Amino acid sequence: MNNQAPWLAFYGSMAPHIDYPEKTMWQMVFDAARQWPENTAYDFQGRRTPFKALPGRIERVARALLGQGVGPGDRVLICLPNCPQAVDAFYACNRIGALAAMIHPLSAPKEIEGYLRSSGAKLILTLDQFWGKLRGASEAVEGRPPVVLAQIADELPAHLAPLYRLSQRKKFPRPQGCLRWRDFLRRGVGRSLPPCPLRPEDGAVILYSGGTTGASKGILLSSRNFNALALQTAEASGCKPLAGMSMLSVMPVFHGFGLGIGIHTPLVAGAACILVPQFTIDSYARLVRRKKPSFIPGVPTLFEALLRAEGLKDADLSFLRGVFSGGDTLTVELKRKVDAFLSAHHSPVQIREGYGTTECVTASCLTPIDQHREGSIGIPFPDTYYCITAPGTDQPLPPGTEGEICLRGPTVMLGYLDAPEETSQVLRRHADAQLWLHTGDLGRMDDDGFVYFCQRIKRIIITSGYNVYPSQIENILDAHEKVLLSCVIGVKDDYRMQRVRAYVVPKPGVEPSEALRQELLAWCRERIAKYAMPRELLFRSELPKTLVGKVAYRQLEEQANGD
Repeated sequence: MNNQAPWLAFYGSMAPHIDYPEKTMWQMVFDAARQWPENTAYDFQGRRTPFKALPGRIERVARALLGQGVGPGDRVLICLPNCPQAVDAFYACNRIGALAAMIHPLSAPKEIEGYLRSSGAKLILTLDQFWGKLRGASEAVEGRPPVVLAQIADELPAHLAPLYRLSQRKKFPRPQGCLRWRDFLRRGVGRSLPPCPLRPEDGAVILYSGGTTGASKGILLSSRNFNALALQTAEASGCKPLAGMSMLSVMPVFHGFGLGIGIHTPLVAGAACILVPQFTIDSYARLVRRKKPSFIPGVPTLFEALLRAEGLKDADLSFLRGVFSGGDTLTVELKRKVDAFLSAHHSPVQIREGYGTTECVTASCLTPIDQHREGSIGIPFPDTYYCITAPGTDQPLPPGTEGEICLRGPTVMLGYLDAPEETSQVLRRHADAQLWLHTGDLGRMDDDGFVYFCQRIKRIIITSGYNVYPSQIENILDAHEKVLLSCVIGVKDDYRMQRVRAYVVPKPGVEPSEALRQELLAWCRERIAKYAMPRELLFRSELPKTLVGKVAYRQLEEQANGD
């Protein structure tokens, strides 16, 4: 076993194997409600909902779905931020055997049309403020699925709700031709809930890939996938039991990281989700100070924001029990900066980097609690196996050799929605007869089983026949004391095929100048091979971000190569 999984030697107290209950997601949450009825399930803007109230809330929405004609196997498009209605609706779909298709509320109307067509959604759940986009998208799709509008004010504490309603009324006119949330709930009154027909291995959730590697795809996941992730994450946290602790649920529910780790993991474990519907640096800092969360999961840009949050300058962070980064590469330098910040603010923990893909819900690998290796994304979760293969093949490579990261385990997706050919390209049976997920990422594994992420296979700049990996240059630029953030792309070049261009956001208080440009280029020359040197270095006040907070390098590529 250890020859196949050398990382087990570094598990410490972590169990290498977990017994996964044959239950659906809602059953796991209902079990938690019975075990920890008085614990807070979620905290929304200061209004706390205890676990004992959660089953009733979920079943009320489940009855309403039945009253709206939604049944087993139907799809429901949930277009909501991190709010109680989103949590209730997600589990309510699971309770009646419907599939929850999670999408970003700020998606463009044409994107929403695409999601509606691909999912075949029978109903749309959203907020009143997104009514305009959702109505147009619904009307453009055959069958015109009805839209149910929730309001944030309905879940706010009593002293905040009137003011919020007044502000929203001025911004958004009263919608017509849709169903209000309260009326939607009334349609379920008096209905009985039949036994759930869903099995743990059945499709339960549709998540859409972030689109950073091409067209967005629907990813079909099961209750078993989500439950396995929750139990693995709790085990890997090093803080069991999690009951009574809290998670700052700032990552959005449409994303595997936000839904699987920010919501499902704490709810299965009897911990509280501190729901954050909209991220700003100021509100983030206030919540951290006021709520004192046990765990903060986020993408690197969130932790970069932590470093410049005025509200955290003198904060005591001794209450933290885990800080986890995923969704994008945490550069060596950003880790050093965040660790120094945490130490200076009395945190007993350092930031731990994880890795995963939406094709396995989210994280499947995490830095051990006391075994960090520079540049490593950690070791596989319990019951999860990694191997490195020659790109485009099933041929395993020896330790230390760069190739494609492949993995298998209980969180791997059922497949891409209605796309068997694409599914067969990434889910492949190897010579060991096991089904492996080919991630499309380049990495390597050392002799001890620690994994190192190198780059997306498709994110390579080829200049004069040489392969250049943008993240390596970004890591060097980010290490400069005057740089806040960077992004490196390839730009079409008649002679070299591509030339390297770097976009740089200077730190607050540092003014862009030719002198700074030359200083950064000189810094790079000392650390980068001549063929990989940026031929251009452009300053920006900010860089575009994807919906999940990653730097949108493809947007920069399209702008640059469309010139």
